[in-house]
Amino acid sequence: MAEKKATTKKAAETKEVKAPAAKKTTAKKAATLVVNAETIGFKAGDVYQALAAAEKALDVKAIAKAAKISEEETLLGLGWLFKEGKLLSTEDNKIVLA
Repeated sequence: MAEKKATTKKAAETKEVKAPAAKKTTAKKAATLVVNAETIGFKAGDVYQALAAAEKALDVKAIAKAAKISEEETLLGLGWLFKEGKLLSTEDNKIVLA
């Protein structure tokens, strides 16, 4: 029986201890937003097409989703279209074509 204890103790001593694996983090690359007349004009076109296809008033989030662009890009496009007088704002903060 003494032999058995010795081998168990020896097996416990030789056991390797593994360090916990480091967690992998996926770093999302921030998309850069180019602000110039050409790109904002294209975003305005995307916003206009999304509103025309919907045929109803939409909020900023819904326009961004329909146009498949970010909310920031949507706001830039909305600004362009508001300045041209192509949009109207409703009482419930939704936007519709003029």
